[in-house]
Amino acid sequence: MERLQKLIARAGICSRRAAEDLIAAGRVTVDGKIVRELGAKAEPSQNKIRVDGRLLTFDAEKIYLLMNKPRGYVSTVHDDRGRRTVLDLLDENFSERVYPVGRLDLNSEGLLLLTNDGDLTNALLHPRREVTKTYRARVTGTVTEDKLDKLRTGIELDDGLTAPAEIYLLDDGLVEITIHEGRNRQVRRMFAAIGCDVKRLRRVKFAGLTLDGLKVGQVRSLSADEISRLKNFACGCATVAVPRFGSSVKFVR
Repeated sequence: MERLQKLIARAGICSRRAAEDLIAAGRVTVDGKIVRELGAKAEPSQNKIRVDGRLLTFDAEKIYLLMNKPRGYVSTVHDDRGRRTVLDLLDENFSERVYPVGRLDLNSEGLLLLTNDGDLTNALLHPRREVTKTYRARVTGTVTEDKLDKLRTGIELDDGLTAPAEIYLLDDGLVEITIHEGRNRQVRRMFAAIGCDVKRLRRVKFAGLTLDGLKVGQVRSLSADEISRLKNFACGCATVAVPRFGSSVKFVR
């Protein structure tokens, strides 16, 4: 028996955190009965688990996609406000279910990983893993080394002290910052705390992956080597099957 949120994630529907929201919203049933208890468990070989009426299966081939997200798209599978989501960038003939690993806000751009591998997603997002993310931020306001030192040592936000960041001033108003936390709009809030406003934010590296050769709006599959290195980065798992799609495949509308 396993917790429902773990099973939903393993089936490639969404992350465990998002699965908890589905359960709380009454969108999950076990053998035809709505389950809202987050501690509820089920056995996939014995119970029929459905999300929004869709029967879950647990033998789906794992898919790993790398996207260069443009601004103007939200990093979710669905948006209640009708905004464009990152899934709208996938080819209309691409029918497999994937979901974003973490989020880039509407006006942020750059590297975004999409997958149906719930275990890898949770490993990459778990705070204990301290998976690094690197951003390029174009900011307004006076940027000094003294101000950047505050970010390097940790700065107090409304949700607590940030972990030390690795940060470099690349050019006048252009800063590169590497963090391992995943708070909401964290980079923008960190710069606001030192009197700077982020005008453009682009993630250029995540868990050892980069955007090399990938244009804005394009998506490609990870190679087997990239997946293996990603799993090593996240949880020390070196064994990986060759992905269904070659790394040169582009899923672009």
